Amino acid sequence: MTGQDSMRPDFKAQTVDPLLLDDLRQLVRMAIREDLDRFVDLTTAALVPKGGMGSAAIVSRVNGVAAGFSLLDAIIDEFDSSITVDVLVGDGQSFTPQTTLAILKGSIRDLLTCERTILNVLGRLCGIASWTNRFASLVAHTQARLYDTRKTTPGWRRLEKYAVRCGGGYNHRMGLYDAVLIKDNHLAANSDENGQPLDTFAAVEMARKYLETANVPNYQSVIVQIEIDSIDQLPAALKAAPNIILLDNMTLDQLRACVAMRNEIAPAVLLEASGGVNLQTIASIAETGVERISVGALTHSAVNLDLGLDWLRS
Repeated sequence: MTGQDSMRPDFKAQTVDPLLLDDLRQLVRMAIREDLDRFVDLTTAALVPKGGMGSAAIVSRVNGVAAGFSLLDAIIDEFDSSITVDVLVGDGQSFTPQTTLAILKGSIRDLLTCERTILNVLGRLCGIASWTNRFASLVAHTQARLYDTRKTTPGWRRLEKYAVRCGGGYNHRMGLYDAVLIKDNHLAANSDENGQPLDTFAAVEMARKYLETANVPNYQSVIVQIEIDSIDQLPAALKAAPNIILLDNMTLDQLRACVAMRNEIAPAVLLEASGGVNLQTIASIAETGVERISVGALTHSAVNLDLGLDWLRS
């Protein structure tokens, strides 16, 4: 990271913090209730004698990027099980098919009962990290950073944003509470008597005034961003000097024009491209000179990675 990069205003990166761990534990408790209700694993109770001990390996079936393996102990703890974990891969590390990623040892009954929940959580997070890594690799030759969005699975946001970080992406705002993002519907909802939406300059000024007068904690550091979908809106938005201007669904020529105008009028304002971003278009978008590209597909379109639990001989 260059010195200039380190000065960019940005959102907090999601780490394995107490809030994420609390989310994880609640999700695992729901998964346990789904699988066991208030009873037992009927198949395992019927076929596996009590007291048996064994070991199994979590093995990759495909190429991927690890995410969530640092959470294995917390997942298993919710099962109140007699299992120990030896993690062999670090979150963010790439792996190939048939790689042993972790080894679980303990009660055979416990291993069989918690198998699917473990693989579901790790498969989801590794899927997002691997998918994100494909996008991130395509913009590595540019200054543009890849960002996620709020298009996440309800209840999984912190976990999914952590997986994006593991895959080489960056985190956008966590929720509605930690940043201002003025979108077209906000402008339309404040139209005048003639039906004209609120001006972008006025909208940014209103947001700043609210932050200052509404006792918002550390309001000076709250990022203010505004979305525009027309170059005609850009001069007023630049005049207001928000931290970031989101350029929604613009062509490559329009993005380049916006970058040139920004460089001339307000070089400190960051530009973020969004809309129509996929594996085929992201490199060209990054090459226009925008600093940020947000991609909802990192989370809403990622496919669970294929992981398996393979029994080990004693």
